[in-house]
Amino acid sequence: MRRSLIRARLRQNKAVRIVCLYYPVSMMPAHAAKAGFDAIWLDSEHSTWDRRDLQRLIQNHHLANIDCIVRTGSRNATDLYHLLEDGATGLMIPLVNSAEEAAALARAVKFPPLGQRGHDGSGLDNNFYLTGTNGYAAAANEETFLIVQIETPEAVAAADAIAAVPGVDGLFIGPGDLSLRLGCPMDWSNPQMLAAEDAVAAAAARHGKAWGRPSGSSEDIAKLDLKGARLIAHGSDFGAVMRMMPVFAKTMKDGLSEV
Repeated sequence: MRRSLIRARLRQNKAVRIVCLYYPVSMMPAHAAKAGFDAIWLDSEHSTWDRRDLQRLIQNHHLANIDCIVRTGSRNATDLYHLLEDGATGLMIPLVNSAEEAAALARAVKFPPLGQRGHDGSGLDNNFYLTGTNGYAAAANEETFLIVQIETPEAVAAADAIAAVPGVDGLFIGPGDLSLRLGCPMDWSNPQMLAAEDAVAAAAARHGKAWGRPSGSSEDIAKLDLKGARLIAHGSDFGAVMRMMPVFAKTMKDGLSEV
């Protein structure tokens, strides 16, 4: 089984550097790996990905040696562990509001004794059964990663209980959904957002779990690192297009001497 860069970074108490991919862009794993990212989070919650898109992109992650985290809205156990069989390093599950929900997810994606994931061993994650399945289940539990998203006041209140669930490896704050439900600006200087972040950070620290959130600046990333955040996301294909298209357009206008 391929060794996870996420796991390796966390064992060294280093932050995991994550970038987001909204659309199936084949070149992204190679470019992200060369740029120094450890993982790409594929957002199939808000964007349209068919199963073959996911399989193809996950294979490209393996070729580039970069971890693949799939954010999926599915709670179906077979759907979830099928993504791991296809070679995903981790799963990110949105809107997890209770320890009971987190425990059900851990049961779905972890092999015994942590969970009840179905055993096969013929997927990319086990090198298509070429060397059998000796040690496969233990290696899968050790090298894959379950991230649950904290995105509601209920989830913040339950953060300690969620972090205590065996098989939950990380907590990831979703700022858009959380600020919407708190009724406050999506601003990390806002007292409500800061209080929520501190509650999640404290819960993760108590139970030895990783935590983090998206970030938009180097200054904010430095603050997160100092607070112990180890799952830090910055940048995306969408953001790259949005930022660079005006730059390209200006270059064109300058070259044509158009105002």
